[in-house]
Amino acid sequence: MPEGGAFIPKTAESSTPDAASTAAVPDGKTIPPGNRTTSARRTSLLVTLLLGGLTATPPLAMDMYLPALPEVTQSLHAPAATVQLTLTACLAGMAFGQLVVGPMSDRWGRRRPLLVGLAVYVVATALCAFAPTVELLVACRLAQGLAGAAGIVIARAVARDLYDGVTMARFFSTLMLISGVAPIVAPLIGGQILRVTDWRGVFAVLTVVGVSLAVVVWAKLPETLPPAERHDGGVGEALGSMRRLLADRVFAGYMLAGGFGFASLFAYVAASPFVVQEIYGASPQTFSLLFGLNSIGLMIMGQVNGKILVGRVRLDKVLGVGLTVVIAAATALLLLSLGVFGEAGLAPMAAALFVLMSAMGVILPNTQTLPLMRARHAAGSASALLGTTAFLIGAIASPLVGIAGEDTAVPMAVVQLVAALVAMGCFLGMCRPWNERTGAKGGGI
Repeated sequence: MPEGGAFIPKTAESSTPDAASTAAVPDGKTIPPGNRTTSARRTSLLVTLLLGGLTATPPLAMDMYLPALPEVTQSLHAPAATVQLTLTACLAGMAFGQLVVGPMSDRWGRRRPLLVGLAVYVVATALCAFAPTVELLVACRLAQGLAGAAGIVIARAVARDLYDGVTMARFFSTLMLISGVAPIVAPLIGGQILRVTDWRGVFAVLTVVGVSLAVVVWAKLPETLPPAERHDGGVGEALGSMRRLLADRVFAGYMLAGGFGFASLFAYVAASPFVVQEIYGASPQTFSLLFGLNSIGLMIMGQVNGKILVGRVRLDKVLGVGLTVVIAAATALLLLSLGVFGEAGLAPMAAALFVLMSAMGVILPNTQTLPLMRARHAAGSASALLGTTAFLIGAIASPLVGIAGEDTAVPMAVVQLVAALVAMGCFLGMCRPWNERTGAKGGGI
């Protein structure tokens, strides 16, 4: 048994066929999984795009709605603070929904929980479009988030079923490229929808997207978890799986490193509109341009991670360098915010934010790949823990960026730096990447 827990990392080189297992496809036929790397190669582009769509749909549901918030306030005659709860409810649903859906997918397979989640998502989204009061809208948004979590958590679990080691790291980088486009284009799409209809039309479009996704999942996504590898237990078995995962020191270290790394990202999302526009006087168009450039930097580094680094450099080493870059960028942001180098303009602040966000392109996929490599037989539960931890830590960090008022960017920089330092501490102290027995090799390189 490996140090720290019962979940053994499985690199691409150590992958072995599971001779007793078969993966069911929608027409009832079965496909022998054989070597998981070979199985991954058989995965069609459509399935890759579909998994990207599943992870992108919840961000679409969050961000397409943002331009409509003022209109919702007027339409439902509700205070702005109450309307903001529609965002909080959706985010909370996405966080806690993963804890429910992940173990379900380990017990009943991936397809059934995913299809049920998509069906509930479609109904909840449609009800949002017809909500007569803000209270009902908040309730529907909570249900929308809970159901939308199925796409996030099961997409990761399916990736774990199909991929291993190097191929899994590369896939997560590709997945991030697909799903990373959503936060960039969602507000733009929402704004265009509002040109021809009201805020209810945004939810009508999201309903159509949900229906389309559900149809494609039903028709094209095979069952990737063979019956022989499923858990027969109920809630107790699910809780036991999560307890064993959390008892694995290395898994927990990667999980916390990813969660606190994600907190730096959440702090940026929460504070950057205020910092760029209010403190540095940039126009909304300039902010949108900078936000888009930072997102492109993140996606480019994600592809560098998947196409160039993975298979050539240990995943632990890549993650360590990424965390070091984030710490350096956050330190620069703090020094600039404190005026250590004199009165800094927007350009150096934007440059530091670009570096920080780009480094996320190697942190996010690897903090998903490395822990999932240790959880082959509990991928759903592991995915749920990873997603919930990231959302909860990020949600806690986000309000802290405004704790000192509206005249300084120091809180944003402090939150980002502290989160990055804690992430590095968890990575070094719990994962011990210098230890060949516990550190993941990422393909044995």
